[in-house]
Amino acid sequence: MKRREFIGLLGGAAALPFAVHAQSPAMPLIGFLHAGSPDENARRLDAFRKGLAAAGFVEGQNVAIEYRWASGRTQELAAMAADLIGKSVALIVTPGSTAAAVAAKAATSSVPIVFSSGTDPVALGLVASLNRPGGNATGITSLNAELAAKRLGLFRELAPGLTRYFTLVRPSSELAAPFVADLQKAAASLGVGVEVLKADTSDEIDAALASVPQQAGCGMVFGPEGFFYIHRQRIAELALARALPTIFDVRDYADVGGLASYGSDYFNVMEHTGNYVARVLRGEKPADLPVQQATKFELVINRRTAKALGIELSRTLLATAEDVID
Repeated sequence: MKRREFIGLLGGAAALPFAVHAQSPAMPLIGFLHAGSPDENARRLDAFRKGLAAAGFVEGQNVAIEYRWASGRTQELAAMAADLIGKSVALIVTPGSTAAAVAAKAATSSVPIVFSSGTDPVALGLVASLNRPGGNATGITSLNAELAAKRLGLFRELAPGLTRYFTLVRPSSELAAPFVADLQKAAASLGVGVEVLKADTSDEIDAALASVPQQAGCGMVFGPEGFFYIHRQRIAELALARALPTIFDVRDYADVGGLASYGSDYFNVMEHTGNYVARVLRGEKPADLPVQQATKFELVINRRTAKALGIELSRTLLATAEDVID
């Protein structure tokens, strides 16, 4: 080998490490899929990012997130899931959106999915079992659809004068059937009945609430439903205008004027979801990660609404509540 060629070869070899070090590894890309909109879920999104950051992943620093929000148009979730898969995301996360989780699972059996769901993920077909998910999905279940008995019992204590109970469900929702089944079972054990109203559009929500007799003794129990969550302000206002006591699954309804809520602490669930995403990003397989169940639950009461409805709150309930909104 000629001396000039040898020197050139050395020069190329010496330059190679600098070229390699100059190229930063690509950040993993998370596909974020949700049936709602970013504005209404801002605080929950903050909690998700908090959980992700606590596990070592900070958006924009060492992980990127591609967002897809359906804003109530759940029929668009399938196309959004397919779009995210086409972008070669490392995983799809569907925090607090059962409809998005179902759409993602239907779209792929290979891309990892981390969900948080308001009902039993086994019944939804997301996993084979809670302890051994067995497929490409795992996550957190809040079990808010299965808390109907506890919610109804608290409602009866909160408003003891109620004699007629209603509930509102979205017929097209995966959450409707398990919630209604649990609620009717709980009601039967207490010797009361529940009348089921249905709404798939915002106009139908208005019509359903207007159909409840505007008289003392009527109350409405709500379960988990992302579509109703989008319209929570309107629901709370209509219920109050009709002097209709209400109890919901998450505190956000009580925050905007609903009488009360009882369910899992969704901010805690969102943080745990972020933690699970980090574990999958580090190489753990969803099939081997047991589905976690929510362990923190909260009763929230809006004292202003109670006063407007003429409801006198017992000291026991006030002491039991995680938060009382004045």
